[in-house]
Amino acid sequence: MKFGYLVPEFPGQTHTFFWRELSALRELGMEPDVVSTRKPNSRIVAQRWAHEAETITTYLTPMAVTSAIKVAGVLIEAARGGQLAKVRRDIVQTTRDVATSAGWRAAVNSLVRESGLLVAAAELSYVASLRGWTHVHVHSCADSAQVALFAHRLTGLRYSLTLHGPLGDYGSNQPKKWEQADFSFVITHRLLEEVTEVLGRDVGVRTEVVPMGVDTDKFSRKGAYIPWDGSGPARLFSCGRLNKSKGHDDLVRAVALMTAQGLDVELVIAGEDEQGGSGYRKELEGLILELDITDRVTLLGAVAEEQVLDYLQRAHVFALASHAEPLGVAIMEAMAMELPVVVTSGGGVVELVENRCTGMLVEPGDPKGLAREILTILSQPDLALSLGHRAKQRVTNSFTSRRGATALTRRLTGRTAPGPAYVDGVTR
Repeated sequence: MKFGYLVPEFPGQTHTFFWRELSALRELGMEPDVVSTRKPNSRIVAQRWAHEAETITTYLTPMAVTSAIKVAGVLIEAARGGQLAKVRRDIVQTTRDVATSAGWRAAVNSLVRESGLLVAAAELSYVASLRGWTHVHVHSCADSAQVALFAHRLTGLRYSLTLHGPLGDYGSNQPKKWEQADFSFVITHRLLEEVTEVLGRDVGVRTEVVPMGVDTDKFSRKGAYIPWDGSGPARLFSCGRLNKSKGHDDLVRAVALMTAQGLDVELVIAGEDEQGGSGYRKELEGLILELDITDRVTLLGAVAEEQVLDYLQRAHVFALASHAEPLGVAIMEAMAMELPVVVTSGGGVVELVENRCTGMLVEPGDPKGLAREILTILSQPDLALSLGHRAKQRVTNSFTSRRGATALTRRLTGRTAPGPAYVDGVTR
């Protein structure tokens, strides 16, 4: 079955999951046709598969002249049939809502933005007709979902959604986006509760919990995990965009606390800020300098998956201090590698990590707590081994990348052989 697969700014530095899911979909006999809003900042793209991904992706912006003619045709046809009037009403209502909440200057900006999304929707409709598919799955509930909604209004193109984080992070018009979708996925039970509460039970019952996952064949150790024995530096590894929400500053402060206690510890952080190194990285570098631990912390920038694997293989502990991680693919990757993890409990992480069973949980914003739990693992080799072993089992049983592909295939084709049921965070 051919269908559209829409991911904003693909391939970004955190998009390895989507690349894995695309591969799993093809293994299941599906034919996903990748579409994206625009290319990402080249300075944050490091994956080896990125060039291949770009060559198979259709970008809605910037629009070629030949496409513009076809898009104009879609809009003219929609105007004749009355469908364009429905989109116009949506845009007018959104503009009024913005004017009421934020003033007319913001409303004018919103009108311009919504008009641009309408044009992108017409192009998406044209691409769908050209490629012979009638459904698009959208891995976002922000502007890309609005584009899919407008395309549905214009031409009847069907669509579905996956929510990857709190609804409030994805902008306005959520009720219409979700009501018009054929079906929807969320990655945690916590998000399902939010969707049901905010959008109503009718939307909630049509929404399925399908967590993100990892390729456990690729993320597998080449040799046994060896706990830190006190000789040489204790190696910590973290992986995540350089964004304030990731709590890297708390982790850096935890390293400073451990260093002050005389522990020989080194932290490596993989990931870059959205500006390609000129944004939050500068603040983080300033903090590292201020704490006088430049010889203890390394910021790698955006790196390829192979480098992530190498650092996970060599690390003694994985740590991530996000303020509210929706679920945490980077955490799953470390767990799949049998690496003990120390992570914060905000967001949906508690559906992945069980405290002192598959990892160590710390309240967000607590550098002392991070330092304490990292030291606990480093000082107790048996605990480190047991945490890593149970973490591997947890990911293998419930968080593989094939699960999402199986769920999407089942919904699109009506096949009656679903993947494993996911109830209360456990595979049944």
